[in-house]
Amino acid sequence: MDDNRYGPSFQRNALAPGILAALALVAAQLWLAGAWDEVLRYVISILALIVGWFAIQAKHWWWVPVFAAIAVIWNPIVPFEWQGEALTAFWFWGHLVAAALFVVAGFLIKSPRED
Repeated sequence: MDDNRYGPSFQRNALAPGILAALALVAAQLWLAGAWDEVLRYVISILALIVGWFAIQAKHWWWVPVFAAIAVIWNPIVPFEWQGEALTAFWFWGHLVAAALFVVAGFLIKSPRED
């Protein structure tokens, strides 16, 4: 009998929030310092906490500090002020790197499927 008859024996719970967060990070680049900036910060930081929680559940501990740092950097409660040319470039590249980390983590964080 085929063991893979009903699909894979693992699930990727962090994939959907990772893709949504990557889209929010790219959208934040389009509206940087615009009207949607605070809303996107909420979305990004909450999704970072969700992906971090899925990493804890999957016992992928090495992802937890990454997404805790993303949640702190993009937090809307006490936002970082990124001014100056060097910091603005860092903020731009930070969005792209964080988006890539969300997508990579979404694919790599997987846990056994419980039937």
